[in-house]
Amino acid sequence: MSFTDKAKAKAQELSGAAKERIGDVTDNERLRAEGASEQSTARARQVGQDVKQAGRDVKGAFEK
Repeated sequence: MSFTDKAKAKAQELSGAAKERIGDVTDNERLRAEGASEQSTARARQVGQDVKQAGRDVKGAFEK
């Protein structure tokens, strides 16, 4: 995962956290759910990239 992709995912995660907190404070269930969804999406993207990298590392270990 490139630095840019990591930064975008982290920004999306932080944005989701902010939306979720604002939803909590204003008692807005839609905003709270939207924030939680954004955080989940960002975390899933990060995990997917980590799995891809782990696969590359394993492949590289067997090629040596």
